[in-house]
Amino acid sequence: MSSTAGPGTHVVVVGAGMVAHRFVESMLSRGDAGWRITLIGEEDRHPYDRVGLTGFFDGSSADDLTLDRTNIDDPRVRFVRGDAVARIDRSARRVTTRSGLSVAYDRLVLATGSYAARLAVEGFGLDGCFVYRTLDDVEKLKAFVEHRTRELGRPLTGTVIGGGLLGLEAAGALQGLDVSCTVVQSSDRLMSAQLDLSGGNALRRLIESRGIRVRTDTVTTRLDPDRTGQVAGLEFRDGAYERTDVVVFTVGVRPRDELARGADLAVHPRGGILIDASCQTSDPRILAIGEVANFDGACVGLVAPGYAMAEVAATRLLGGDASFPGYDLSTKLKLSGVDVASFGDAFATTPGALDVVYADPVAGVYKKLVLSDDAKTLLGGILVGDASAYGSLRPLVGGALGGDPAAYLMPEGGVAAPTGDLPDEALVCSCNSVTAGAIRGAVHDEGCTDVAAVKACTKAGAACGSCVMMVKKIVGSELAKSGATLSSALCEHFDMSRRQLFDAVRVSQLTTFSAVIERFGAGRGCDICKPALASILSTLVGKHVLDGENATLQDTNDHVMANLQKDGSYSVVPRIPGGEVTPEGLLAIGQVAQDYNLYTKITGGQRIDLFGARLEQLPEIWKRLVDAGFESGHAYGKSLRTVKSCVGSTWCRYGVQDSVGMAVQLELRYRGLRSPHKIKLGVSGCARECAEARGKDVGVIATEAGWNMYVGGNGGFTPRHAVLLAEGLSDAELLTAIDRFLMYYIFTADRLQRTAPWFEDLDGGIDGLRAVIFDDTLGICDDLDAAIATHIEGYEDEWKATIEDPEKLRRFASFVNAPMTPDPALAYTVERGQPRPATEAERLGGVMIAGTTLEVRR
Repeated sequence: MSSTAGPGTHVVVVGAGMVAHRFVESMLSRGDAGWRITLIGEEDRHPYDRVGLTGFFDGSSADDLTLDRTNIDDPRVRFVRGDAVARIDRSARRVTTRSGLSVAYDRLVLATGSYAARLAVEGFGLDGCFVYRTLDDVEKLKAFVEHRTRELGRPLTGTVIGGGLLGLEAAGALQGLDVSCTVVQSSDRLMSAQLDLSGGNALRRLIESRGIRVRTDTVTTRLDPDRTGQVAGLEFRDGAYERTDVVVFTVGVRPRDELARGADLAVHPRGGILIDASCQTSDPRILAIGEVANFDGACVGLVAPGYAMAEVAATRLLGGDASFPGYDLSTKLKLSGVDVASFGDAFATTPGALDVVYADPVAGVYKKLVLSDDAKTLLGGILVGDASAYGSLRPLVGGALGGDPAAYLMPEGGVAAPTGDLPDEALVCSCNSVTAGAIRGAVHDEGCTDVAAVKACTKAGAACGSCVMMVKKIVGSELAKSGATLSSALCEHFDMSRRQLFDAVRVSQLTTFSAVIERFGAGRGCDICKPALASILSTLVGKHVLDGENATLQDTNDHVMANLQKDGSYSVVPRIPGGEVTPEGLLAIGQVAQDYNLYTKITGGQRIDLFGARLEQLPEIWKRLVDAGFESGHAYGKSLRTVKSCVGSTWCRYGVQDSVGMAVQLELRYRGLRSPHKIKLGVSGCARECAEARGKDVGVIATEAGWNMYVGGNGGFTPRHAVLLAEGLSDAELLTAIDRFLMYYIFTADRLQRTAPWFEDLDGGIDGLRAVIFDDTLGICDDLDAAIATHIEGYEDEWKATIEDPEKLRRFASFVNAPMTPDPALAYTVERGQPRPATEAERLGGVMIAGTTLEVRR
C-alpha cells in the first residue's frame, strides 16, 4: 500500500518537538496538495529548541527558545497542545487523546521522542531530584534551586549523575545558579560515547578547571533523604558518601514507544519503533521519525538524524523518493569555555584505521584525526580544548584530507581550512543534512547570492550555526566561478560593506547619518546600518554619542550609556584601569551601591558592576562617581571594555615587567575607542599568564627581553587563542604595534566581526598582518598613527559630558509626564544579602523591594 499523501489526505503527527516541527515545515514547503495536518503535542507549548535548553540559565526565556511559529499557524495545520495521544486504533485509523478527543487519519506520523531515564536506585523520587529534558524540567530545577537557596540561607551543592553531553551541560547550568557541582560518571571517562580515554581525560581537566568536580568509575547505589524528605546525600558502590542538596539525572533517554506497543506495531526488544529506510513502520499507513524510531537496531538522541528522518518522511508522503542514510553521530558540546567535538569514526573502528594525535595537557588540548590505512581519507576525529577546526574537518569525512594531517592539529597549522573545493557529497550542515552539492545547487539553480538566501533555501546554518562560515566560503567560491561576487552589502540601505562605507565617509568627510545615506545609500536606515555608521562617525568625527543625529543612531545600550538588564533596569560600570583602584574609590562605589540599593559584582575583567539602577537614577549615580574620579567603563558599547592585568613585578616574585603600569597605560590610551565589535586586552607580567592575555583581542606577556604581543583571542560562541604577532618589543614599540593593529581592524573589519576571524580573512593571515603593521606594506601606517593620535587627543568621558548638559539629561526619564517616578514594573527580592529581579511567583506575594523602598505585599 502506498504511503503517499494525495489530495485531501489528512496527516496526523503525534508529538510536537523539534523533529515534528521540521516535518510540518518540510510538508508545507512543498506546496499545497490539498492535504491537512493535525499536530498533537503533550506539552502545553509551541515547539521549542530543546538543544538550546542550557540557554534558559543564561537568560533566554521560553519565548526565546520557541521555534518559528509560521508553519504551526498555517491554515492547513491544526495544532492541539497540552493533550497527549492515549491510543491508536489502526483498524479505524483513528487516535484518541487523554481528554477524549478523537481524530481520524489517513497517514500517521509518530514523533513522540523519548523520555529522560532515572537510575533504578532507592531514593530516585526524593524531592530535589530532577531530570534535564524539557522546558518544564529546567523551569522546575531553577525554581527549586532559587527557593532552596533562600530557605537554607546558603549556596547549594549539587550532583549530576551522568557525565555525557547532556550531563555536562546540566552541570554548567547548575554552576550558573551558583550551585557547587559534582558530575558522577559510572564509566572511566566523561562523554564516553564520543571520546576516547585520552580525550575524556583532557575534557576532565577542562571541566575541573571551571570549578566542577568530576568522579569517574563511580556508581550511585542509594539517595538518602533528610528529615523533611529532601534529598541530602548519595551513597556509592565503593562505600563513599557525598552530601548534596539537588540531584540531576542525565543517564540517557528511552524511546517513548508505548503507543506503538499498545497498537501492536513492531518494536525493537531494547525499545524504539522499527522503521525501514523510508521511515515506514510495520503498518504502511504509519511512519515514525526522531528519537522514537529504531533504525538498524539503534535509537539516537540527536536532532540531526531526526531532521533527516523528517525530510525523508515528508518526501515519501508527497510521492518523492528518499531514504534515511543512517545516523550521523557528530556532536559538539555547548558549554561556555569548554570546546569539544566528536565526528565520524572517532574510535577508529574501521579496519586498518590510523590515528594522528596531538596533545598538550598543560593547555588542556587533545586532538585526534582518524584516517584510512593509506593516511589519505579522513574517517573521523576528536577535538578537545580547541574545536575551531570542526567546521572545516567535519565536511571532509569520507573524503581526501588533502594535506599533512598533523598540520590540521598543531597550533597555528600551516594548512588552510578547506573552502569551496569540498566534494558535492560532503556534509556541511550536519544538523539539517545539507551537503556542499546542495549549497552549490542553491547558488546556481535557485539564484541564491548570499548566506541568508542559502539558509532560507536549504536550512544550512539554521540550527546551531557552526557551519555558517563554511557556507559563506562555498557560496563565495561558486559565485566567483560564475563571474559573480558574494554580496557584501551592509544592509538593504547601503550596497557597500562596512569597510567600504568607512572609506567613503573618511574620504567624503561627511559628519552626519542623513548626509551619508543621502549620498551613498537609500531609504531611512535600519537597526543594522544606523549603529554601524554611528561607530564609524565616532571614529572619524569624534562627537559625543548623544550629540545631534548621533543620539538617534545608537543601540539601546549606547542610547542611555548603560546596559539594559532583563527586568528593565540598567547596570553601571565605572572604569577601573588595569583593575587598580584606591581604597577611597572602593568606598565611593560601595556608598553609591548602598544608597541606591544596587547589586554589586566583581567581573572577570577586574571591574565592579552595579546592577538594578533605574533610568532616572543613572545621571545621579554617575555624577557621584564622576565626582569621585571615575569615568564611563563603556560596558555598553562596541569599544574597548577592559585591560586585565596581574600584579606583575610590582608585587609578584615571578613578575619581570610592570604589567599593572602597562595595563593602565593601555586602558587610558584606548578608552572610548569605538570599533566593529567589543575589544578586550590583557597584560601578564610573566609567562605564567595570570591575566589570561592569550584569550584577549590583544594580549601582552612580559619576558626578560621585552613584551610579547599576541592578537586575535576571544571567548564567546567560537573561542580562540591569540597568536603571536611580535616578540621582545619595547614599551614604545608595543604601543605603536597595538595602535596600528586596532586602527587597521577598525578601518577594515566587517560589522560585528571580532578580531580573530578578521585577521584570519586578511590576505596572508598573520604574516600579512605583520607586514602591514611593521613593514608598512600597504603604505597606511602614517594614517593609522594619525587616527589613534586624533582619538587620544579628542577623548572625553561621555558620562561627564552628559551630566553637564541639561539637554542630554532630558532623555533619562522613566515617564515623560513624571520624570522621577520609578517604573512600577520593577520588583526585587533579596538573595545572598543583595537585591535581584523577582520571579513572577515572587511578585505575587512576600517581601519585595521596589526601587529603594522595602515594602511588604500581601
